[in-house]
Amino acid sequence: MSIDRQELLQHFDALLQPARFKDYGPNGLQVQGKARIERIVSGVTASRALIDAAIAARADALFVHHGLFWRGQDGRVVGWMKERLQRLLAHDINLFAYHLPLDAHPELGNNAQLGLRLGWRADAHFGEQELGFAAQAAFADARRLTEHVQTVLGRSATLVAPEPARPIRRVAWCSGGAQEYFESAIAAGADAFLTGEISEPQAHLARETGVAFIAAGHHATERYGAPALAGHVAAQLGLEHRFIEIDNPA
Repeated sequence: MSIDRQELLQHFDALLQPARFKDYGPNGLQVQGKARIERIVSGVTASRALIDAAIAARADALFVHHGLFWRGQDGRVVGWMKERLQRLLAHDINLFAYHLPLDAHPELGNNAQLGLRLGWRADAHFGEQELGFAAQAAFADARRLTEHVQTVLGRSATLVAPEPARPIRRVAWCSGGAQEYFESAIAAGADAFLTGEISEPQAHLARETGVAFIAAGHHATERYGAPALAGHVAAQLGLEHRFIEIDNPA
């Protein structure tokens, strides 16, 4: 079974509502490929490795969280950009990319799916554009919480925790590079905040406020939304779907 490219775009847009968000780049169809689509490959980032894997999988469309175009970037099609675009165009592959809308979707987005795997269902939102999620939790301390996160995600995490340790009764999280949401998480009453990355100021804030900060990897915290949403749409429309994981230590 196949579907028209524009109809597939309408299904993605209906679920993700990109017009609601002020974002860092264009959401939706970033590179136009063939008009009819049968096979979708999903992944986190439109890297050359993922594009090559999509070509090998005979994909008609690639659905990602991190697309090719970002506000303020060099607009020339040279170097790595030329290599990625050349592959997509040569094989007539459509590139669909959704950034903040994919983080925010309440059931299929990165934050919702990350919370699902960690055993948390959000009961509140916080931060700019309410992208942050928060929920009740029950951990003896931040180290136990970090061990749980590491087990679920299958990778090490950086923990900055206050002394003395305190029980974790409420967690807040926002996938990717959301370290600047830490102050909003503190204001929202979190005992611990989980995101992908940490910058220098957050270590001081964790120690001074008594709220733990866990950085579990940008890629590691954002690898669940794309396959969940693309898989959902593919199942609805009778299309083939495959998620391809490109390892990333970040």
